[in-house]
Amino acid sequence: MVTSPHALASEAGAAILQAGGNALEAAIAIGSTIAVVYPHFCGLGGDSVWIVADRSGRRTCFLGIGQAARELPNFDGSIPLRGPLSALTSACAVDAWRHAYDYSTRHWRGKIGFPVLLADAIRHAEEGFPVTRSQSFWLTFRQAEVAGWSGFSTLFMPDGAAPETGSLFRQRNLAHSLSLIARDGPRSFYEGELGARIAAGLQAAGSPLTAADLMATGTREVAPLSLPYRGFELLAPPPPTQGLSTLAIMGILAHFDLAAQKAGSADHLHLCIEAVKRAFLDRGGIADPDAAPQPVGDWLSTQHLAQAAASIDPLRALEWPAPFRSGDTVFFAATDAAGGSVSVLQSTYFDWGSGVVVGDTGILWQNRGAAFSPDPKHVNGIAPGKRPFYTLNPGLGLRNGRPALLYGTQGADGQPQTLAMLLTRLIDFEEEPAAALAGPRFLLGKTFSDSRDSLKLESDAGEAVLAELLTRGHALSPIEAQSPLAGQAGVIAIDAEGLALGAHDPRGDGLAIGISSDGRS
Repeated sequence: MVTSPHALASEAGAAILQAGGNALEAAIAIGSTIAVVYPHFCGLGGDSVWIVADRSGRRTCFLGIGQAARELPNFDGSIPLRGPLSALTSACAVDAWRHAYDYSTRHWRGKIGFPVLLADAIRHAEEGFPVTRSQSFWLTFRQAEVAGWSGFSTLFMPDGAAPETGSLFRQRNLAHSLSLIARDGPRSFYEGELGARIAAGLQAAGSPLTAADLMATGTREVAPLSLPYRGFELLAPPPPTQGLSTLAIMGILAHFDLAAQKAGSADHLHLCIEAVKRAFLDRGGIADPDAAPQPVGDWLSTQHLAQAAASIDPLRALEWPAPFRSGDTVFFAATDAAGGSVSVLQSTYFDWGSGVVVGDTGILWQNRGAAFSPDPKHVNGIAPGKRPFYTLNPGLGLRNGRPALLYGTQGADGQPQTLAMLLTRLIDFEEEPAAALAGPRFLLGKTFSDSRDSLKLESDAGEAVLAELLTRGHALSPIEAQSPLAGQAGVIAIDAEGLALGAHDPRGDGLAIGISSDGRS
């Protein structure tokens, strides 16, 4: 089974599974295709984080995270959010495909080559695909800002306006770049013919990144963090990602009998909201472990989480303690007949990343460097070769040592919040993926459309729930039901017999596709 935010990407992954490929091979096909058909949220010029597990007990994490340029300009107190000086970290998504491919061949008998794995992505870039409502919305929303984004309007708004939903959109330069990767391998993005063109394009645009920075970029394989929760073992990526925040939320919630409550009730929501607030008190310390100590054991200790749980007042809200971090991304996942399972987030950080299209490559570069603090003394202060704090936070739940839940969501700060609602619905209330994804969700803090540090709650939570949360002191800002602000999540649940049931968020354009034992979808 596969799930992703776009039907064409899900179909690309399903086709690989039907052809006898494994979940990692399917994920590469999904990741390359989504980089084409969802260009506003991810692309070749971005990063990715993977969690991988199988029935043999293997579990691992691929951190496809680029690093800051070796030669940094003087930012004089602020780092630009857009433009060439925001394109200051290298992009590791393509190398993560390489790492996933190598792992697949070593451990999962992978045998499908990159020309096949990237074929759908190349075809959709060359021949075109229908513009989604999401792409059209984010182009229209940013239309007043794009004038200074190098090469952006020529590619994405050739007629001076956002293309209409459903109109055909082609990216022939991107198709050529993908063809070079298929022909020469993923490292050509960093060291080959394509890498030279990327380095030249970045330099011409005014980015501080160089050919040496590209060559130094590589995926790190690390052990995931883990936490027990009601018969499951939840896995999350370690720092510099916020994976520990999701685990801390669940570790706090483990001290409450949620199953005795009603899913979506004021009590359920209040406890999840307050657990998020407590977990986020530690999030400001997350940074590149190469540059700053990361006391993960302390943050996730039984005593620390129990103290956080004990501090929750069941009838009174705590003030929201966290600064706002923006960002968008895509989640996709795959599981195969042998039990190999993959949970992935792939991103260019903000919608449309830095806005810089690199030369004639068709590659839109990320602005992940904007996540750094300009203060070099800050735990997340910018420094040459450093990795920034990362919102990417895919998850994987094991039951009896085997993959049982694959989950993740778009939404920066909102990712741990959305996952808290999903996991409690899936585990405590035993809901199926589609029902869990459709349930009302919340988002604490600011958004692109509301600068107040309020509790954004979808209106289908119901008037009685909204009224009760107000009495408990929550600064409530109702939002529309099934709002895109609540993230675009995906879930695959796998039972003890290996039967998978999946869904993608009704708030987006996605699709889950199952493959039967005879290879039919």
